[in-house]
Amino acid sequence: MAAQNLAVIGVQWGDEGKGKIVDLLCESFDVVARYQGGHNAGHTVRFGDKHYSLRLIPSGILHPGKLCLLGNGMVIDPEALLEEIESLRGLGVQIDSNLKISDSAHCILPYHKALDLAREEAAGAAKIGTTGRGIGPAYETKVSRYGIRIADLLDSEVLREKIEFACAEKNPVLQTVYHKPTFDPRKLFNDYTRYGEVLAERITNGPALLDGLIREGKRVMFEGAQGTMLDIDHGTYPFVTSSSTVVGGVSTGLGIAPKHISRVMGVVKAYTTRVGGGAFPTELIDATGEHLRKRGNEFGTVTGRPRRTGWLDLAVLRTSVMLNGIDTFALTKLDVLDEFAEIPVCTSYHVHGDRWKTFPAFAVAHRDYKPEYRAMKGWKTSTVGITEFNKLPQAAKDYVGFIEDEAGCSISIISTGPRREETILR
Repeated sequence: MAAQNLAVIGVQWGDEGKGKIVDLLCESFDVVARYQGGHNAGHTVRFGDKHYSLRLIPSGILHPGKLCLLGNGMVIDPEALLEEIESLRGLGVQIDSNLKISDSAHCILPYHKALDLAREEAAGAAKIGTTGRGIGPAYETKVSRYGIRIADLLDSEVLREKIEFACAEKNPVLQTVYHKPTFDPRKLFNDYTRYGEVLAERITNGPALLDGLIREGKRVMFEGAQGTMLDIDHGTYPFVTSSSTVVGGVSTGLGIAPKHISRVMGVVKAYTTRVGGGAFPTELIDATGEHLRKRGNEFGTVTGRPRRTGWLDLAVLRTSVMLNGIDTFALTKLDVLDEFAEIPVCTSYHVHGDRWKTFPAFAVAHRDYKPEYRAMKGWKTSTVGITEFNKLPQAAKDYVGFIEDEAGCSISIISTGPRREETILR
């Protein structure tokens, strides 16, 4: 029988708690491979009194004997990666041959970050709300077919040529359009040559490595960043990330055949959050939203900025089930709702007189949707640390059951706190 490989996908706007879920499931897998994004997204993992913040490296790095791969669909800032490696080593995490980088992943360079920040500044109120880490501009360079790939760090002739070309193009834009400092191609060449020397032993042919491991019967977990509603094609465009966050991104972002994705787990927060601008139908811009933010500690792992908060949106969940073929959900942060006497849930939208049970992409630009809610009874008692489903208050069980029925997907994991051990496995 073929090994069971699992994709773990965020089903909302990211920050659903994927890091904890991947960490929780790691023991059953040999490899954890990340397929998209950069260091604009973060995972937080807590175990006992230990707290790890991850940006580029998969959560599997915290488990001895697991191979972690940064896939070709990612954009990687070598400086940020090396800082993260040293930070984790300082916390006692072993990182040697257990971390590999696909040679066809793309590099983020300082001019990408400078352009990212300059554009956001110039956009004013219309800004996307990026993290300013150069992710979007790096993906643009990739699609424009003159990006610098990880493999290029090991080829000085190619690297020098590409950096000189990029600076000749980017510097005039930075200087003339945005009135920002320019970059010295010689310094960039020296810096990135050094990064290549340090990372050389980690650089590998990602698709060939993964294919070989899968053929050997090794079990692989595919880990994404952000969430379905931030997908470049299927999310709330243009307020999205620059990569494919949905399950289709696993195949393109790692170079593996779709048939190797055995199951898909969707990670869903018991309410909804998002960062940056863009549509958010159930957003709470009031004291209730602030209460959710504080109880859920809704501040970015990477940026520290406060997240926008709102009630659970079933139209978003149904859309994610449809796009990802989700087999089961992991429900996180149920305990954050412990203090509410009533918990509204968005069941559908009214758009131009029609009722929509999935997300209406065409309505995003003008926010032409009116959420329809059903009020669920709260449980007004602590669920923190509960590890058995039958010990949950009845109203909490009803909330879980309602989500399953409406989204058409079972919930097999329920998180009742930030730590690995604060989890119900059904």
